[in-house]
Amino acid sequence: MRLFRSPVKSILLSVGCVLFPLAATAAVPVSDVLRMTDSAPVSRGEFIRAAVKVLGVTGNEKAILPYRRVPRDLESQVKAAYAAGALKTFGEELFASQPITRGQALEIIVSLQHFTAKATTQYRDARTSDALAQAVQVAVDQGWMEPQSNTLFGVQEVLTGKEARLFLRKVLGQGGEQEDETDTIPTVEIRFTPSKKTTSTSTLPKAQILEALWNLIEEDYLYSEKIDADATAYEAAEAIVKSLGDPYSTFYRPAGARAFQSRIQGEVSGIGAQVEDREGVLTITTPLTNSPAEKAGLKPNDQIIAVDGTSILGLPYEEMVDYVRGPKGSIVKLRIRRSGVEFDVQVTRDTIKVPEIEIKWQEEIAVVKLMQFGKLSETDLRPEMQHVQEQDPKGIILDLRNNPGGLLHAATIVASNFLPKGSSVAIIRSRTGDRTERTEDEPTIDASVPVVILVNGGSASASEIVAAALQDAKRVTVIGEQTFGKGTVQEVLEFTDKSSLKLTIAEWLSPLGHTIDGVGVTPDTVVPTAERDEQMTRAIAILKAARR
Repeated sequence: MRLFRSPVKSILLSVGCVLFPLAATAAVPVSDVLRMTDSAPVSRGEFIRAAVKVLGVTGNEKAILPYRRVPRDLESQVKAAYAAGALKTFGEELFASQPITRGQALEIIVSLQHFTAKATTQYRDARTSDALAQAVQVAVDQGWMEPQSNTLFGVQEVLTGKEARLFLRKVLGQGGEQEDETDTIPTVEIRFTPSKKTTSTSTLPKAQILEALWNLIEEDYLYSEKIDADATAYEAAEAIVKSLGDPYSTFYRPAGARAFQSRIQGEVSGIGAQVEDREGVLTITTPLTNSPAEKAGLKPNDQIIAVDGTSILGLPYEEMVDYVRGPKGSIVKLRIRRSGVEFDVQVTRDTIKVPEIEIKWQEEIAVVKLMQFGKLSETDLRPEMQHVQEQDPKGIILDLRNNPGGLLHAATIVASNFLPKGSSVAIIRSRTGDRTERTEDEPTIDASVPVVILVNGGSASASEIVAAALQDAKRVTVIGEQTFGKGTVQEVLEFTDKSSLKLTIAEWLSPLGHTIDGVGVTPDTVVPTAERDEQMTRAIAILKAARR
C-alpha cells in the first residue's frame, strides 16, 4: 500500500502543546530498525521496536506486562511503550506478529510524543474512538500522512516497510518523499519472527486493483447512502477465507466471534436454549433443563422471528443469536411462531452454563459423557475423575459419541486422566515442523481400571485425538462406529475490532503416526447405532467381563 494523497486538503484543527519536543535526529537511524522490503507489511512488534528505538523512549525493565505472549527480544521495547500508555490501541492482547495498521501506528506515535488535538474528524473510519480521531488529526496537521479520500483516512490499511520508514522520518522532522541512498534496503530481509511461526511477507493479491475499486466506489457510486464500509470489508474477509476451500477455516464478524468464544468458554448469558438456523429462521432445537427458556414454556421447533420488536429473519446466524443473548437479569420479548401461530413470550435472561460433562453410574461402572472439549473439560474434569477413582469403579465408559471436539489442550487434559505423565497424545504437523503433544499431569484413574470409549460418526477432532491416543497406548477398548475424520488443528486470532479468524494451521496424527484426517478412528469393536443403545450395552458387558 502507499500513503494516500488527496487533492482537497482537510479542515485543520488547532494542535495542543508538544510536551516533549522532537529531536532533530533519531536515537537510532530509521533504516537500521526497519529493514524489510518496501512492500512488506510491518508487524506490530516491528513497529513498536522501531518507534521506541528511534525516539529514544525508555521504560521500567521490571514492569509486568498484561499480555500473554511477548517475544523475549521485544520485551524491553514493549515495556517502554506500555509504560508510556502507547499500546492501548491493541486492547487486551498484543499479537506482536500481526500486521500493524496506519491508525494503530499513529496512535502509538501520538502517545509516545504526547501530542494532543481536538478529537473531531471528518473521516468516517476515524470515529471509532477519541484516541484514533485525535491521532488522525495530529497526522494531518503535522503532515505525517495523507488521507485516502475526502471521507476516508485509511486507518485500517496495513503499514508497509516503505511507508513506515517515511512516516518515522517525518515524525523526526527529517521529511523527504524518497529514501536517501544511505538508506537503501539490502536484499536480505530481516523480519521479526515470533517463537510460534514466521510472519508472512506477502501482500494481498491484486491489492492495487482492490484499492482502486474501493476508491472509485467511494467517490463515484451513485447510491452513496448504500455504502457500508464495515459490511463490505467483512464480506471481503469472508470471501478470502472461503476461497481456501477449507470447511474448518472461518472468518467471524464480532458477533460471530463472541458466540464462538462463548461456546468454548462454556458459559453464556441468555435464555438457555440450543438453536439452529433453519432456512434463515432461528429455531429452538432443545430448551436446556431448568433454563429460562424452559420456564417460559418454549418448546423444540419454536421459531424466533423477532426480538424486542425487531425482526431477525434472514440475518446471519451469529447476529440472530446475538439479538437473543443479553445481560443476566434483563428481560427480552421474543416473537414466537409455533405451528403457524405467532405470539409473544417474555424471558428473563440468566447465566447459562453450557452442558459439557455428565457423569452417571451403571451399578459400579462410571459413565462419563463429554459433550464438547471446552474450558470446563480443561478445568473441571480432572477433579471429577479423581472423585470417580475414590469410589473404586469396576470400569469406566468414556462416551464421546456426537462430541464435535473443541480445544486441543482440553483433549490433552482428558487423556491425562488415563495415561502416565509425559505420554504422547498426538503428533502436530505444521509448516514449521513437527511437535508432540504430551500429558503434563499424573493419571487420576488407576491403570488397573478397565476403560471403554464409545464413538460414532459424530465424534470428531478432539474426540478422535483422545480415542486414538488411548487406543495406540492400548489403554482402552474403542466401541462403536468409524469416527468423523477431522485431523486438522485450527488457531483462533482476534483482531482489534473483535472479529476473529479461525484458520487451519496444522494436521495431527495419532501417537503411532496414523493419519486421521479424512479417515477417522476405527473402533476395536464395531457396533452400529440402533434404536436401543447396543453400544452402551456392549461396553458394560466388556467391562464386567474384564473384572471377573
